[in-house]
Amino acid sequence: MRVDLAATLILLASSIQYTTAANVTSLEGTWTSKSETVVTGPDIYDPVGERLIEPRLPGTAFSFTNDGYYEEAIYVVVGNPTTPECPSAVILWQHGKYTLYDNGSMILFPFDSDGRKLWSDPCKQKKSIYTRYNQTELYRSWDIVKDDYRGQFRLNLYKFDGAPMNPLYLTYKPPQMLPTTTLNPFPTAAPTPAASTPAAKIKRSIEMFQSALPDGAPGLDLWWWIALAMTLNGTGLSWRGDFGYPQ
Repeated sequence: MRVDLAATLILLASSIQYTTAANVTSLEGTWTSKSETVVTGPDIYDPVGERLIEPRLPGTAFSFTNDGYYEEAIYVVVGNPTTPECPSAVILWQHGKYTLYDNGSMILFPFDSDGRKLWSDPCKQKKSIYTRYNQTELYRSWDIVKDDYRGQFRLNLYKFDGAPMNPLYLTYKPPQMLPTTTLNPFPTAAPTPAASTPAAKIKRSIEMFQSALPDGAPGLDLWWWIALAMTLNGTGLSWRGDFGYPQ
C-alpha cells in the first residue's frame, strides 16, 4: 500500500527529472518554525537508545542536504477544550531521500524502517504509545525568500493541494542531521509472535530500547492526521490560543 502511495505521488509530480528552483539561496540547511525549539538531529531523536526527546515548545523542522537527503521533526500539542488540563501530544521523526521535479514540486521518500511516532494522551492513558512511522509526502511547490522582518531566509512549503504551511526559517547551514543512512533496519530473522503484539507503551521521553517496534496502533492515525494538519496549516486554530506558543 505504501508503494502504491509513492507511485501515485510520483505521477502527481508530473516529471521524473531533477532540477533546482530559482531561489535566493539553496535548500540545504535546517529550517525551523518560529519557535526554533524543534530541530532535527540528535536533539529530537536518539536512534541507539530508541528515544524521542520532547522539545520545550511545539514546532516543525526540516533539514535538507545538497545531495538529496532530508530529515524532519514535528511536535504537536492539541488542547482539550472540555478538559484543558488534558492536552494530547504527538512527536514525529523520519528521514530519507527527496526529489525535486521540473514543475516545482517535491516528494519526500522516507527510509521505511526508521521513522518514529510518539503519541501521548495523559488523561486517557498513563503511558505514551511509541510506534514506527513511514509517510511519503508530496509538496506541490516551494520557494525560498529573504524575510525582511526576521532577517532570515524563509522556506515556504505548499501542500499537495496548494495550501501553505507555516513558514520555516534557516537556522543551521550546514544542516543539523543524523546520519543519512538507514539507522534501524527491519530485523532479517523471521518474525516471532512477540513482533505482532500491540504497540509498545512507554512514558514520553523516557529512554527505552526495543529490537522490533510495531508499525502502528489502532485508532492513532486519524488523530495524528488531525493534529498534523493543525500544526502545518497556516490557518488560525483554537488550540493555539489555549497554549499561547509561537508556531
